[in-house]
Amino acid sequence: MLGRRDPQRSFFDAQSLPHRVADDSFYGRMGAVCDVLFRDEDLESMYCLDNGRPSLPPSLISGVTLLQFYDDVSDREAVQRLLYDLRWKVALNLPLDYAGFDASSLCNFRKRLLENGQERYAFSRFIAVGREAGFIPDRVTLLTDTTNVKGAGAVQDTYTLLRKGIRKLLRAVGFHLPGKRQGFSPQTQALIERYLDRDGKADIDWADPQQRASQLKALVADTEAVLDLAMEHDDDEVRTIGWLLTKILGDDVVTDEQGNPQIGKGTAPDRIISLTESEMRHGRKSSAHRFDGFKVSVSTDESSELILDIADITAMGSDGAQLMPTIERVEAKTQVVVERAIGDGAYGSGKNRAACAEYEPEAIDLVSPLARPSDPEVHKSAFEIDLEKETATCPRGHKIEGRAGSRRDGKPTLRFSFPRATCEACDLFERCVQSKQAGRTVSTHPYEAHLQSGRQRQQTEEFKTLYRLRPAVERKIAELVSHGLRLTRYIGQPKRQLQRLWIGAAINLKRLFTLAQVQKVDLFRLLDHLEPPLVGLMGT
Repeated sequence: MLGRRDPQRSFFDAQSLPHRVADDSFYGRMGAVCDVLFRDEDLESMYCLDNGRPSLPPSLISGVTLLQFYDDVSDREAVQRLLYDLRWKVALNLPLDYAGFDASSLCNFRKRLLENGQERYAFSRFIAVGREAGFIPDRVTLLTDTTNVKGAGAVQDTYTLLRKGIRKLLRAVGFHLPGKRQGFSPQTQALIERYLDRDGKADIDWADPQQRASQLKALVADTEAVLDLAMEHDDDEVRTIGWLLTKILGDDVVTDEQGNPQIGKGTAPDRIISLTESEMRHGRKSSAHRFDGFKVSVSTDESSELILDIADITAMGSDGAQLMPTIERVEAKTQVVVERAIGDGAYGSGKNRAACAEYEPEAIDLVSPLARPSDPEVHKSAFEIDLEKETATCPRGHKIEGRAGSRRDGKPTLRFSFPRATCEACDLFERCVQSKQAGRTVSTHPYEAHLQSGRQRQQTEEFKTLYRLRPAVERKIAELVSHGLRLTRYIGQPKRQLQRLWIGAAINLKRLFTLAQVQKVDLFRLLDHLEPPLVGLMGT
């Protein structure tokens, strides 16, 4: 049953008594709007209205959850602060003798949010306040970037992945139950006992290559045997674990000339690195910076510096692949028009430039630099390519016509092959031509026109002025990291996304306090009269 906060005040309310919590601190400002910050009726769909014991008031538990992510504390520590931290009592307008509640109530509340599609509740509410106050304009300039975050799962090597995977699959089939172990061959009985009854790391000398190879061979054989056993069971969990084990074998293990399994060299692009969190991956923010976990995409409004979108994404691939999905989410959930997007070089691909130029109902101005060549005098950008006339002129003025061709992905391209004799007579020959037999060859990109336009614009003062706005999103990411964004608390994408959203909501609330003070806006009145967010905008 839905519980509600009692409007009757206590003589022991923290805000009614002398305290040292500054009025202009985050906690003091939150306390000033506590009565309208969240409303019980906004989340009444999560509760039965006419049966059962009254729940903890959703407005109160929402406030506690917000403070928990703002201060980056665990469920247990959050309850302790609720009991003993005067700042929290002031922020939530609680009496000094408030009895608190069990820490599991916070876990249950997050579960209710996810089950009812309300994980965006706080984030959407504060965005709506920003729109209502005029802080977020109808047409926005979007600053976007990503950052790496650590996953909550344990990173495991191939031996551990196979051993734990075998155990997990046997349990999913039900072989951990005594009644399921009847009628099997001695080999199968030994397999079940080895991985369910003991489940210990092999007692071998792991520094000995021969013993490691022997252990790998045994693990691969056992994995294949367990997969054969699981073939008889048509269950979603069994199929999922079976697929994970098959993928681990395919990504990590190769067979040598004698037919023995070996650990493959290199790393598969989509390699599984953890069975406790199977969605974790190796990722890179640069050639020298590798991490294990996920990325978070963050997009802010340039004028208000409010976060308009924060999303949990995979660690693999280019950041630029997130640009168009981000723009679509922002426009759909924030009800604004993105007229310009500013991002680093990862967002400036030809595909993104074409998508922004052709975006409906109107084009988006993409401000993103293209990589500067190490030797610009002989780089492809030094060749004048006329796409209409299908000609190319080299840096020394030699012009040739191109031939139509196609790339490996089937997209059309033009190929310009300069004569070897012409190139050998050029003073740039040694730097320009890599081939031992042919002259310089230049091929166009499927989005060559957009890339040419981008290179030309990159030299203008207008581009340099706009691109100087981008570091604001890096500062916002640094602020998010200081409140715990870098460490993922939960396993599973819905829970991870909930964490990102509530940290983002806390940072947005802090920014709203600043904007309201500077622009003399009554935040209490806006929150009090704000319409409940549309249900369709609440989901991830």
